[in-house]
Amino acid sequence: MRTQRRHGKPIGLGKVLGGLCSLLLLCVSAQASVAVLLEQPYGKLGIFDAAGHSAIYLDHVCAASPTELRPCHEGELGVVISRYDRIGPYDWLAMPLMPYLYAVDSADEIPATMDKATEVSMRDAYRRAHLEAVAPDMADGKAPDGNWYELVGAAYDRAIYGFSVKSTAEQDAKLIALFNDRKNVERYNGFFVNCADFSRTTINSFYPHAVRRNFIGDLGITSPKSVARGLAHYSTKHPEAGLQVFLIPQVKGDLPRSHAAQGVTEGILKRYGVPLVVLSPETTAAVFVAYVGQGRFSMPKNAVVLDLHDEAARAFLDGEPTANFVMKASDGVEKPASLRTVSVVGMPNGSN
Repeated sequence: MRTQRRHGKPIGLGKVLGGLCSLLLLCVSAQASVAVLLEQPYGKLGIFDAAGHSAIYLDHVCAASPTELRPCHEGELGVVISRYDRIGPYDWLAMPLMPYLYAVDSADEIPATMDKATEVSMRDAYRRAHLEAVAPDMADGKAPDGNWYELVGAAYDRAIYGFSVKSTAEQDAKLIALFNDRKNVERYNGFFVNCADFSRTTINSFYPHAVRRNFIGDLGITSPKSVARGLAHYSTKHPEAGLQVFLIPQVKGDLPRSHAAQGVTEGILKRYGVPLVVLSPETTAAVFVAYVGQGRFSMPKNAVVLDLHDEAARAFLDGEPTANFVMKASDGVEKPASLRTVSVVGMPNGSN
């Protein structure tokens, strides 16, 4: 993390989690929120791999276990829930925010940099301590196969954009009851029952019809980017939702940097545009029109980057005012932490 100065003395920026708290909570208000997390893709990408991952973050709902939700206690930071493929027999799993991002339980344990060997070791250590019920050891004592690693240390592999809107205690309670009462059996299908569909239906339980399946820009396949686009578009028409946009940066280190997320038609054009023009100009034109008309969406350049001074993070968690603390937006402009609302007017029609 970069080093910034406060009162002329250099201090490290390692407590990204403290920044998340001060962004999502309105100063010392008890206002709850629910956020769509748009997680950038990483590694070698195929056409659908370029979509990235989608999850839901709730700051007043916590995990009693990976498969059970409960209201948060004072000082707890909320839960990330999402649909996964090949993690036991489950449709969805819930993780506390801190380990989901960094595979640790305490902000003091967040490393400043990351490499592959350390990432593997930290993830497996957290699994052995907390996730044996959903990802048990193999017979030889080694870590199991499957995608359990997606539950911990997400910020080591990728940058994550958050699109947060207000929620109420009644809505949170209804969500907890719904998830705890229904069967949690794997349903994953990459085309029509994927992680983005999970985020879409969850957000719609708070704001009905806020996010719809995009049959033109994404050919009917819900993508993580289309969920973020839908929520941003809804919020321009419903400012009372209180949309706030933030960026959790990928932890620095030797791991490859993540890539910008793409929608379905966007991915087709960027990966296969030239061959498509040669083979079928008409098809290429149709895909291009679909993308321009219904698929374009930019990540906001002024999203607040969640890096705070260490003292500021601890002070906020202790309930102190944040007016004197400095945050930095992704456009490089510093601003008081109390000025956190990000305008999204026109954003759904932007382009990367």
